[in-house]
Order: sequence, then C-alpha cells, then structure tokens
Amino acid sequence: MSSVLEYLLHILILIVIYIILAQSLNLVAGYSGMISLAHAAFYGIGAYTTALLSVNFNFPFVATLPIAMVLSGILAFIVSVIALRTVDDYFIIITLGIQVVIFSLMNNWMTLTRGPLGIPGIPPISLFGFEINDKIPFLILCIILAGIVYYLLKNITSSPFGRVLKALSEDEIFTQSLGKNVYQAKIISFTLGAMFASISGVLYAHYISYIDPTSFTIDESIFILSIVIIGGMRNLWGSAVAAAFLIILPELLRFLGMPNNIAANMRQIIYGAILIFAMFKYSKGFVAERTNSA
Repeated sequence: MSSVLEYLLHILILIVIYIILAQSLNLVAGYSGMISLAHAAFYGIGAYTTALLSVNFNFPFVATLPIAMVLSGILAFIVSVIALRTVDDYFIIITLGIQVVIFSLMNNWMTLTRGPLGIPGIPPISLFGFEINDKIPFLILCIILAGIVYYLLKNITSSPFGRVLKALSEDEIFTQSLGKNVYQAKIISFTLGAMFASISGVLYAHYISYIDPTSFTIDESIFILSIVIIGGMRNLWGSAVAAAFLIILPELLRFLGMPNNIAANMRQIIYGAILIFAMFKYSKGFVAERTNSA
C-alpha cells in the first residue's frame, strides 16, 4: 500500500472518529442545550478502559466496547445528577471541573494509567477470529459504528423524547410548564452522549495502539465543541461535515509553500482566519437544520 493511500486512510479514520464524537456531543449541546466541556473526558474513559482491559486481561473488543460505554454512562449519570441542579454558566463550569479532574486522574494515577508514560502495546481489534491490522478494514469498521451511532441518534432526536429535548433547548421553563420532566430528560441526554463518546475512545486506542493523557485535554473538549458549533446545533449531518472540514483543513495547510521559520505560525493564523470566515458565512452551521429533521 502506497504512503499516499496510507495517509489518506489515516485522515479518513480520524474524521470518522471525530464524527462520532461531534454527533454525540450534539445530542447534549445542540438538542438539549447543555454546553459541556467534559466530552474529551468520556472519550478518554473509553480509550483507557479498552486499553487497560485488552493489555492487562486480554479482553476482546466485543467485551471492552460495552464495558467502556457502561462506565462512561455511569460516570456521566453521577455527574449529571449533581451538575444539572445548576443552570447555564454554572453547568459549563462544573463540566470543566469534571474534565480537569478526570484528566488529572489519567495523568497522576501511576499504578493504573501509568500517568504521562501512557499505555503502549494496545492490540489490534479482533472480530470473529480475524485481527483488523490494516487501515481499510479498520475504516470500514469505524464507518459501520458511526452509521449505527447516527441511526440511533437520529431516531432518538426524532422521537417524542427528542422533541422534548428540542423544546427545552429553546425554552426550558415553557417546556417544564407543559408537564415535561426536564431534569430527567437532561440526565438521559447527557448520559447517552457520554456513552456514545466512549465508542470513539475505544476505536482511537486500538487504532493508535498507544494512549496518554495528552489526547484527552480540555483543548480536545473545546475542539469537539467547535465542530458541533460550526456544523450547526441540532444537526447531525452538519457535525459530520464540520468534522471533515476541521480535520482536513490543517492537513491542506501543510502543503502551502512557506519559509520554515514562519510556516507554523502562518498556518495557525490562516486556520483561525478561515474559521472566522466560516462562522460569519455559515452562522447557523454548514448544513441547514431541516436535513436532520424527521
């Protein structure tokens, strides 16, 4: 396989992983109106769960995936029960605190996570006795899982429960006055979003075969939230388009011929300028919201 094809497949795999992350956060931030800065933490829980279980106990992928989802869901449920007793800005600060706490545990719990040394030697995914070592079958697996996540999220958001989420994101007090349990709906939404985010973590860990805390920082949470905002709130297709855009754009900028002494800084400046232009041009997201309504 040529190096160019390997590179393109690598980019596509990252795009699909971030599509799952962005769509899962869109359920929380877009449909439910809860801006969360802890999504990278649940992403990391998925990655560390599968890494620890597969490296230390030889657990297969079909076992580590549901375990990671359950662990992320339990933690998200506990966090949401507490955090959702606050509103708006206070909720954002609490999720920021959760992100910092989980990152600190990843970075300092040496006996479990090996801290900044990370966890190497994560085995490739094995399904039905076949190891997925090549990028093409791994990409196919990622696309299948992303398709399942999209299908589930689309059905959730178009269900009566999804309409409650849309209503409370528009006017929480009015929704509550209609007799809807807003608190319960938010807890369910936050928990489901975290569970779906852990799927990306599991895929990422097996793909890279090594993880450390630097992949799951607050910057990562902000990046995922940026994908949701640029793609459009309450827009699953928009999240997919924005994920591709924000992953591909930095790679395209690498091919701009610039002097080495200014190349890195200029790429950042151009990247930021393009993002500003995109937000002015597509203030409601890349894809119209009606493409995701059903």
